[in-house]
Amino acid sequence: MISIAEWTQRLNRAVGPHSLTSLTVSDDDVTVACQQTAAALPLHYVSEQRISRAFRMLGKTGVADLLQEKLPSTTRMRSGDLGEILATEYIDEQTQYVAPIKRLRWKDTRDMPMRGDDVIGINDPGRGEPLRFLKAEAKSRASLSRATVTQAREGLDRDGGLPSPHTLSFVAERLLDLGEDALSDAITRTQLGTRERRGQVEHLMFTLSGNAPIGYLEAGLAEYMDAIPQMAVGLHVPQHQAFINAVFESAMAEQ
Repeated sequence: MISIAEWTQRLNRAVGPHSLTSLTVSDDDVTVACQQTAAALPLHYVSEQRISRAFRMLGKTGVADLLQEKLPSTTRMRSGDLGEILATEYIDEQTQYVAPIKRLRWKDTRDMPMRGDDVIGINDPGRGEPLRFLKAEAKSRASLSRATVTQAREGLDRDGGLPSPHTLSFVAERLLDLGEDALSDAITRTQLGTRERRGQVEHLMFTLSGNAPIGYLEAGLAEYMDAIPQMAVGLHVPQHQAFINAVFESAMAEQ
């Protein structure tokens, strides 16, 4: 299990009505960060049930072969996927939302990106109250830049700032596959009935970078003029590329 709070130094600040969080991995903590992330990585690509079945049929070799077919082989795709994985873990660990679908399990091919929003978090308050959605864009760069923040902003603002219909349908269908009928129905009811309103949506811009992200994220929040509440989270790993390579190599070595 990943505990990002365990291996990062955290700095919070407000930018107008929005929140900015900087998370830094020190040299002393990077080993733990790598170990925890590598241990969690396989389940973002393959379900626990399928891993168990592969092990029963073919042993550790079968599990390793299964993961070899699912994990990306290129540096660029590994970087992008890891940004999305850590954003998902952050949502589950440190926000009021849950990300119920690990969508990388449904990639068409391991070295191609998926369509739709990177991550959707859901908060179900119950008592007949409407669902709340967290629309997240994740970016991973060795050197974060203003252009990358602008690109993430464009993704968040797409579809009027709401979760895309394609993504909501995908999440609802996958939840049915997992037996989460009630939550799937609530999403469908929201999407096809009343349609989620902007007051039910919050945005998360999550970055994984080798340079300090706080200045770029702060500027991006300061420039945002619309009404949807914003969170920006920058995870700073100075050994960015070495960290990514170590995570994927360790994940394979542990099988």
